[in-house]
Amino acid sequence: METIVEQRKNSRTELSWPVSLWLPEANRFFNGQSANVSKTGVFVMVPMTTPVKPGHTVEINFPRTISLAKEKGQFARIKGGKVVRVDRGNMLKNAKIGVAVAFG
Repeated sequence: METIVEQRKNSRTELSWPVSLWLPEANRFFNGQSANVSKTGVFVMVPMTTPVKPGHTVEINFPRTISLAKEKGQFARIKGGKVVRVDRGNMLKNAKIGVAVAFG
C-alpha cells in the first residue's frame, strides 16, 4: 500500500471552469477544465494527447464572463507556472490527463 504525504501549503477550492493551457513546446493551446485551484497552483484536466511533462512552463487562461470582463477590464485571467505533476491514471477511463501547475 502506498502512503501519500500532503505537500500543499495552501488549501484548494474545487472549481470546474473551462480553461486553456498554452504549451510553448507544442506552440499551441489545449482546451481543458480546472478541477481545483489555490493561491499557488491549479489542477486541470486536458486531453490525453497533450504532450506535457513535469518541468514544462505553461500558461493557464481562465476566461471571464462578459460582466466580469467589463469589471476587470479584460476577458481572461492568465497565470503562468510550472508543471509539477502529470497524472495519467484515469486517461483510459475519460481520455484525459490531470496536470498540476504551480504558479510562478
